[in-house]
Amino acid sequence: MHSITLADGTPIPTLGQGTWRLGERGADRKAEATTLRLGLDLGLTLIDTAEMYGDGGSEEVVAEAIAGRRDEVFLVSKAYPQNASRTRLPEACERSLRRLKTDVLDLYLLHWRGNVPLQETAEAMEALKKQGKIRHWGVSNLDVADLRELGPYLNTCAANQVLYNLEARGVEFDLLAFCQNQMMPVMAYSPLGQGGALLRHPVLARVARRQGATPAQVALAWTLRNPNVVSIPKAADEKHLRENLGARMMVLTPEDLLELDSAFAPPSRKQSLEML
Repeated sequence: MHSITLADGTPIPTLGQGTWRLGERGADRKAEATTLRLGLDLGLTLIDTAEMYGDGGSEEVVAEAIAGRRDEVFLVSKAYPQNASRTRLPEACERSLRRLKTDVLDLYLLHWRGNVPLQETAEAMEALKKQGKIRHWGVSNLDVADLRELGPYLNTCAANQVLYNLEARGVEFDLLAFCQNQMMPVMAYSPLGQGGALLRHPVLARVARRQGATPAQVALAWTLRNPNVVSIPKAADEKHLRENLGARMMVLTPEDLLELDSAFAPPSRKQSLEML
């Protein structure tokens, strides 16, 4: 499995497992945990979840999936912005740890910006690090100006998770380069787009035929072409999981990239940060 390193040298896989919408239906939880475990078997050892997903249900599914295998996993969870204060963040972290049945998170993220000052959130994150509750902390859905507001804590912010796919390329204007200069990996959520429209695009299908691959594999390989990007697609079942895995070794040609650029133009100006 390809990996990149955080600023402190910690390696993390460039392809992981997302869990949005998992844990919402009790009847599906066993199958969801089974798919996540298979992903671990196949080397997808980064798992991303959040207290928001399924109102904690996703974290419970992840707990079932990693039971007895915690040491294999780079475990990521995210806190609601209303829980990001000095007093509430420790409580939110403890709830996530209980649901995940672990005593430490590898990476804890602010899910999106709220009313709590970012430096206060950073101070609370640093306190959790000192207590051994988390190993690293980061943010999600923050743009360059937001990151700069972290001030002295910018250098200890380990990652930034943002919406990034062929249909949502605004982060390429300046955010990707800014994060790379900070040695801050960008985690691409929803790399396959939303609702299936991206994967039905004729240009994506044409590139996939040329590669002997599927449109989903091309879309994932496109995000992974950037050496500072971690992609975290969700896999609903074994078929999709194995399809995602097929993108790990794919190398898009200059012809492929030019054709994708013609259909999904890179940004020519600064845009508001897109998020889901």
